[in-house]
Parts: sequence; structure tokens; C-alpha cells
Amino acid sequence: MQTISQTEFKAALADIAQAVEVKINALLPTTDLPEARVFDAMRYGCLNGGKRLRPFLVMQSAALFGVNPDCAIRVAAAVEMVHSYSLIHDDLPAMDDGELRRGRPTCHRQFDEATAILAGDGLLTFAFEVLADPATHEDPNIRCQLVAALGKAAGGHGMVGGQMLDLIAEHETFDLGTTTRLQRMKTGEMIAFSCEAGGVLGKANPPQRTALRAYAHDLGLAFQIVDDLLDVEGTAEETGKTVGRDAQAGKATFVSILGRDRARAQAEMLADQASQHLDIFDGRADMLKAVADFVVARRA
Repeated sequence: MQTISQTEFKAALADIAQAVEVKINALLPTTDLPEARVFDAMRYGCLNGGKRLRPFLVMQSAALFGVNPDCAIRVAAAVEMVHSYSLIHDDLPAMDDGELRRGRPTCHRQFDEATAILAGDGLLTFAFEVLADPATHEDPNIRCQLVAALGKAAGGHGMVGGQMLDLIAEHETFDLGTTTRLQRMKTGEMIAFSCEAGGVLGKANPPQRTALRAYAHDLGLAFQIVDDLLDVEGTAEETGKTVGRDAQAGKATFVSILGRDRARAQAEMLADQASQHLDIFDGRADMLKAVADFVVARRA
């Protein structure tokens, strides 16, 4: 049983969010050249607050193996760049046509659609530049593993493939199995990379890597179920984004398939299961266990 209170967890989450914000600010380029507009849009789309949950998972999984925090925070920043790119593109008129993101106008509304597309492209590619830099890890094999794993998690067999299924879901009726696969790809694979990245950096043994991936699998599904619940139950003020879009688009979600009560019960079961996978770490992963409690209780 984890012993970290939600107050302690939220304080740790805020501390890492601030540290990642500082690192991203230092890493993201600025220029006075004519292309400055795209860099301004990249910074707008990435330096805009948020929970920074994925970077938190990177930092906490790395801490299990005594990884140098200076190395881990570069990976955490790269993950957040990819996540921010996905949000910029997800909000585009051709996708979800979002108006708000983290309580501010979406990138394409603040700038324009073409600039937002380029800003997302810029964040995605820069993330791999950060991972490939020797400052991320002295061992080039580790850097290659990180690049390959993030590429897989973000690509056609991961987040991008899940987003494609999400678009198809507007015109086809998905059953529970297909909806679960969609969300595992769209959300879960990036969460899985975030959890496993610490094990890659720390050269963890196979059972430890397996435990982290199993934890991430259940955590990712719980996260998405709660996301679906918030789209139905939450407000724009709470979530910082437009709500009710899934129902408006006619998409099958965990809530539309299971109903609210069963969906919430499933999220709680998955969160408990996620925590159990971490017992292999003998109490050293209590902060990661606290993430599971946070995921099912969040309102944003």
C-alpha cells in the first residue's frame, strides 16, 4: 500500500512541472530571424502550464534507478514536446477543432492554422534532437534506445495510429475492444514510454522493465477513462479545454459504451492494478503509486 498523500504527491508534481518548464524554456530556441513566428508558436504550445504528468513519470521512474536528474529531465522535456505537438495538431480544425487548451486559445487560434501545423512539426522533430544529444546520456546505445522507443510510441503503431482510429470513430461504431485499442495507442503508448524511459536510462533488468510497462498499460487506460468521464461531467473552467466534443462527434468512448458508473469503477480497478505491478520495487515506487490515485480523482 502506497504511503504518499495526495498533498505530498501534488507538491512533488508541481515541483517537477516547474523544473521541466525551466528546462523546456532553456532548450527551445529563440531567434530574431524571419522564421521567428514558428518558434514563438512552439513556445506558446509547449510553455503553457499543464500537469506535466508524463515528465513526472519519466523523472520518478528514473529515480528508481539512481539516474542523474540532469539526464532524466532532458528526456522529460522531450516527452512533453511530443505531447504538446500532439495537442496542437489534435486541436486543429481538421481534427477536433478545439478552441481552448489549458485555459488559453489553442495554437491555431492564437496564430493561424499553417503556423500551428509547423509548430507541432517543430516540437516533434526537436524532441528527437534533444534525445540524440550526448548531454542526455553518455552511452550512444542508450540514446538510440530512447530515440527508437519514442519514435515507436509516437508513430503509426502508437499515438498517430490511435489518432487515426479516433477520426474513424466519428463515422464508425467501435466496440469495447476496438475502443480500448484506440486509447492504448493514442494515449497509452506515450505514457508507457514515459514510465519505461527511466528504466532505459538506468539500464534496468527485464523484470523491472516489464513491471513498469504493465503499470503504464493499466495507468494509461485509467487515465483515458477518466478523460472520457471529464468530457461528459467536467466544465471548460475545470479542464481548461472544450468539453462535450466526443458526444458531439458521435464517438464511442468508455463512457458511452459502459455508462458512467461502470466506467468509473473500471478506472478505479485499473488504478489499483497499476499500483500492484510496482510491488517489485519494495516501497521505492510509492510516488508512482500515488499517480494512480491522482489519475482517478483528477478534475482536469
